[in-house]
Amino acid sequence: MADLNNIKIQDMPGDNEGTDFYENFRQKLIDVETFPSLYVFKFIAPASIETKQQIEKLFDHPSTKISTKDSKTGKYNSFTIETFVNTADQVIAYYKAVAKIDRVIML
Repeated sequence: MADLNNIKIQDMPGDNEGTDFYENFRQKLIDVETFPSLYVFKFIAPASIETKQQIEKLFDHPSTKISTKDSKTGKYNSFTIETFVNTADQVIAYYKAVAKIDRVIML
């Protein structure tokens, strides 16, 4: 299994939204990860049931394991999501879907 800590989206150059960013990220995933495999996603979001449900709804594969942790102040939740992915493009699709949720930080 690949080392799940090799690539972090915040380490990628660019504005995290443009085509170049996602193409660079895709290439890094292909170079470092082995697909299909389990992939770990990490997010921070304002603490709300609605946001939690939106994030959880996106990750519907039977293998998915989601853990959440409240911040000290209770204003934010951190999410660690491990799920099965077939390709680098599927990883990127998950990140793009989560990016549409208001105020979510992708790690």
